[in-house]
Amino acid sequence: MNVLITGSNGQLGSELKYLVMNDELKIINENDSKFFFTDKNELDITDMKKVKEFCKNNDITHIINCAAYTAVDKAEEEQELADLINHKAVKNLAIISKELNISLIHISTDYVFDGKNFKPYTENDKVNPQSVYGQTKLDGEKAIIEINPLNSIIIRTSWVYSSFGNNFVKTMLRLGKEREELGVIFDQIGTPTYAKDLAIAILEIIPKIQNSKLSIYHYSNEGAISWYDFTKAIFEIKGIDIKINPIETKDYPTPAKRPHYSVLNKSKIKEEFNLIIPYWKDSLKKMLSYK
Repeated sequence: MNVLITGSNGQLGSELKYLVMNDELKIINENDSKFFFTDKNELDITDMKKVKEFCKNNDITHIINCAAYTAVDKAEEEQELADLINHKAVKNLAIISKELNISLIHISTDYVFDGKNFKPYTENDKVNPQSVYGQTKLDGEKAIIEINPLNSIIIRTSWVYSSFGNNFVKTMLRLGKEREELGVIFDQIGTPTYAKDLAIAILEIIPKIQNSKLSIYHYSNEGAISWYDFTKAIFEIKGIDIKINPIETKDYPTPAKRPHYSVLNKSKIKEEFNLIIPYWKDSLKKMLSYK
């Protein structure tokens, strides 16, 4: 098993690299596996010729695509760049995967939904993105589905955080040191995803993927909370004394519209791959214990 991981300097890519380099899951020797970690400077996924050449030269059997344009608000202005990375580059990977019989694992987002649901979104629920970021990620999904490389899947996730990179948890910790009072949105509900948990899940299911038609799965940690509740938990765990005021989305306008409700139903991935998914607060405690 020769695995190419794109976007390896991002949150999920970094967690995958850490797990593999430390062989925490004992998958390297057991499966005689090799992993190739790349970022945009080492392998530009918008360049189909170079990616195809890399895959051929290294006999790649699996691609985990962690690369993405994730600046949600900035995407409203940089639409072409967001589309290039989240859609056109993904189409390149799908074409290459089909031609070379490579298994493609692509990471997508809860932003493909409009957030108007009243119960956790299943993989078959209607998609209706409300932002450029969400639309480009959906277009990437559609490209893979249309090309349909064998043994390939899409994993939608939400509210990702990690010990690596920039994320909500790190931002709150920084603000907690700088301010005495903070306003945080309470009317957006979702589920945090510890990138390390998702990385572990991906590495566990890779050998089990076997499908002729592309499948979509949802993955986040268990439970459902608001950004306000998430922030309260971060400060309580770290023992930071700060006043947190709940505010509404309308009081904190952003260029890109966020889904008000984006809890994902994980039944499909749990049942098909026999996964046990940790509760969000347990994972948050683990992540914060490393800091």
